Amino acid sequence: MFSGVKPYENQNYSALKRACLRRKVLFEDPNFPATDDSLYYQGAPGPAVRWKRPKDICEDPRLFVDGISSHDLHQGQVGNCWFVAACSSLASREALWQKVIPDWKEQEWDPKKPDAYAGIFHFHFWRFGEWVDVVIDDRLPTVNNQLIYCHSSSRNEFWCALVEKAYAKLAGCYQALDGGNTADALVDFTGGVSEPIDLTEGGFAHDEAKRNELFERVLKVHSRGGLISASIKAVTAEDMEARLACGLVKGHAYAITDVRKVRLGHGLLTLFKSEKLDMIRLRNPWGEREWNGPWSDTSEEWQQVSKSEREKMGMTVQDDGEFWMTFKDLCQYFTDIIKCRLINTSYLSIHKTWEEARLHGAWTHHEDPHQNRSGGCINHKDTFFQNPQYIFDVKKPEDEVLICIQQRPKQSTRRGGKGENLAIGFDIYQVEENRQYRMHSLQHRAASSIYINSRSVFLRTEQPEGRYVIIPTTFEPGHTGEFLLRIFTDVPSSCRELRLDEPPRSCWSSLCGYPQQVTQVHVLAAAGLKESPSEPNSYVIIKCEGDKVRSAVQKGTSKPEYNVKGIFYRKKPGQSITIQIWNHRVLKDEFLGQVCLKADPDDLQALHTLRLQDRNNGQCSDLPGTIAAT
Repeated sequence: MFSGVKPYENQNYSALKRACLRRKVLFEDPNFPATDDSLYYQGAPGPAVRWKRPKDICEDPRLFVDGISSHDLHQGQVGNCWFVAACSSLASREALWQKVIPDWKEQEWDPKKPDAYAGIFHFHFWRFGEWVDVVIDDRLPTVNNQLIYCHSSSRNEFWCALVEKAYAKLAGCYQALDGGNTADALVDFTGGVSEPIDLTEGGFAHDEAKRNELFERVLKVHSRGGLISASIKAVTAEDMEARLACGLVKGHAYAITDVRKVRLGHGLLTLFKSEKLDMIRLRNPWGEREWNGPWSDTSEEWQQVSKSEREKMGMTVQDDGEFWMTFKDLCQYFTDIIKCRLINTSYLSIHKTWEEARLHGAWTHHEDPHQNRSGGCINHKDTFFQNPQYIFDVKKPEDEVLICIQQRPKQSTRRGGKGENLAIGFDIYQVEENRQYRMHSLQHRAASSIYINSRSVFLRTEQPEGRYVIIPTTFEPGHTGEFLLRIFTDVPSSCRELRLDEPPRSCWSSLCGYPQQVTQVHVLAAAGLKESPSEPNSYVIIKCEGDKVRSAVQKGTSKPEYNVKGIFYRKKPGQSITIQIWNHRVLKDEFLGQVCLKADPDDLQALHTLRLQDRNNGQCSDLPGTIAAT
């Protein structure tokens, strides 16, 4: 996941540092200078800001003081609690922060070797499908000798301020971090996939079964190294950062720093019979103002927990912004959770391994409908199928599929203004088993995402075996931009883009013929199949001009539901299409019957129920059973 890091803006950290040491100067980044343009993309500056190096702010500056901790961080003047919450989550994961802060021992100040310091740092972030190495100098914005943005509890600790500066450089300026999205930062720190969960819409506070299932999923993400945050929606401007009576703050991102089942009770009895409570630990990026309800720091509920269990949980009684609450209370008082799961693609892992398909694409506008790739959402039926289309296969009887589409991040700068996201989303259609060309008409919609103007959109869905087409779109037609599509399945999905509308013509087309008619056959089910001696394990084969489609085996039923589709580009429309049913056996499969369809385009009957026949040449001999097809 972390290999192949690309220098951002072609700035090579090692080469730049060597050059500074050779010239005995401190690095000054020409790509992110110490000017107002690096602070704001619009509006007038506030108080006079002075850019200072750490050595001018305090004595004995350090990257880390007593290690790295979620308690290190405090939000500054910019409204980036979302970024600070993500950093708090990152700080609790050593394997992750050591990737974001590479070679941290080499980057640390060394008082014994002051000449080895060059005022240059570098950090890794995952952006649009690849890891980038962002180089910065150590000049930080201050007012009255105080850092005005993210800062540490210790005056001489600078890791969070420097990570924030590198992230601001990616975004275009510090102001671009105001009011951002925690999900974006979590993905940028990990290369994972973020899944937003609306607790209110899902009704988790009042549905115990759904809540318990969600807690298990959150616990799994946490235990496997993922990052999680929670927040309370602010509906109005007055709601933003308004404190509730329970001590929580609206419009504010909290880092979830621990998830566990807490054992209640004291003494030996708890080893044999005890109640466990689903608990969550959260942290307010302000470093103060905590939850004051049940299980808050000084509440009497903690008397139900043994001293050893409290020590195991790291329970402290101080206004440090970190607190515990039950998962039920979290679902009641918070409105949203963001889970950033690290997708495990290693075959050496003991945990579930995912297969990832990653494809870059673009919405592009063209006057020719056949070349246009910006058709807008399904509301725009005339242009919807002009969007990019991607095909993939589910190869198990049922599989969990994770799909994420991300648009290329946009910078906010003085010259370009605020970088606005497009409203994006996608639809998934179950299509014919043998489809090779683009869709031009609606089929069964298997799933669809929300449409939202966020950087990425995620969907987790369970789908049966079959072939599917994903159509990623902007909400409105004509909008252009690049996107990254990521699909995760249990087995390889053979995902690829559909580029052709129809079979290509070649020099052989005039000799061998070119398709004159396109026919879709949908076999729904069969009934009354022959039993010999038990109910059959049957499957369907659809044949047309040498092409064939086969369904999955339906085990132990004389009334199977196949729901299998095939699409055929027919050079000889006069030839019949054959549908055969077979009984799957160990040594040799048994023929159960067939039907022949003329597939007349003038036949408008929606559903055909046909009696199975034998394969006798020129003779009509009925066999047990019927088949339903369209």
